[in-house]
Amino acid sequence: MLRFHATLAAIGLATLAVPASAEIVATSESGFVTKASARVAATPREAWLALIKPSDWWNDAHTWSADAANMTLVPSAGGCFCEKIPGEGDIPLDGSAQHAIVVQAVPDRALRLRGGLGPLQAVPATGVLTVTLSEIDGGTRIDWEYNVGGPMGFEIGQISKAVDGVMNQQLLGLRDHLGALDGDEAEAAGETPDQEDEDQPAEEASVGDQVDALAD
Repeated sequence: MLRFHATLAAIGLATLAVPASAEIVATSESGFVTKASARVAATPREAWLALIKPSDWWNDAHTWSADAANMTLVPSAGGCFCEKIPGEGDIPLDGSAQHAIVVQAVPDRALRLRGGLGPLQAVPATGVLTVTLSEIDGGTRIDWEYNVGGPMGFEIGQISKAVDGVMNQQLLGLRDHLGALDGDEAEAAGETPDQEDEDQPAEEASVGDQVDALAD
């Protein structure tokens, strides 16, 4: 059951409930960038340990096997974000899928993977997913950025919204698994907090810039 490939229309349904800060921040003729953030009531170490175990929070509907329990992630350079596809029939032969490869892992701080997720796996385009963990008052802020580029055979406006919806759905799953920090549920529902998050500066470097700085 290759649900991750079903239809762009079905994938797009995931945009109905996403973090308020989720958005498509850039598009071009050959790519797009989606970005979202969530605040969780967990330490950076707790957030890291959850992040590297996608079987606990990834949405079953967006897997090849229809069961997130089959997903694993090896948090080191060259490690695979992979999925087992259990075989069927009298003599079952298991299959597998590679969602992405880890290119950077800094425990408690940042994880970067390279790969075409979902329908992008079948086309030359690829993407870089960067997840940054930042300690804030009462928990951790998770910044999530997916930068996609290359030939993909899809209309950019359509595929960017569909992928953004699915990626944000996974971030919500991680947030809910860890426990949302007070106020984050309201933001996800589209409400405006009474005041801006004092833990965040008015202007922030991109997630990619933050992780690049870690490697220096």
